[in-house]
Amino acid sequence: MNISFDLDSTLIPPGNEFEAEKRNFFIKFLGVEPIRIGTAKVISDLQKQGHTIHIYTTSFRSQIKIRLMLFYYGIKVGKIINQSQNQRTLKNRNINASKYPPAFGFDLHIDDLKGVKMEGERLNFKTIIIKPNDKNWIEIIQKGITFEQ
Repeated sequence: MNISFDLDSTLIPPGNEFEAEKRNFFIKFLGVEPIRIGTAKVISDLQKQGHTIHIYTTSFRSQIKIRLMLFYYGIKVGKIINQSQNQRTLKNRNINASKYPPAFGFDLHIDDLKGVKMEGERLNFKTIIIKPNDKNWIEIIQKGITFEQ
């Protein structure tokens, strides 16, 4: 299954809403953003199960910046879709939504926004919604993926 993850408030903390991996001074200086504790493990586990992991964000971060940040944490992903590419693709397809994972070949999208879930219901794509304060977020993802298979 092709699974996409959102970044902001899903994997990258919006503040102190969830615990993030430690970064040293040099890495902070280089601008590597913190990610939710457990992200590398859950992505690795999903990949071992045969899933392909992608990033689908409405942020304007460059794809190279995202890829380098993930590389620091030992995470390799397939496609990285940022807001520039998202806007272009959805406009060309005349889709009125903040996100539409099927446009990029994604079978399931993991996000923090209820609005994305509502878009999924309206446009017939699958989502798993995890809140920033969900302590059991990994279990929510695992159960959601098992249910979707």
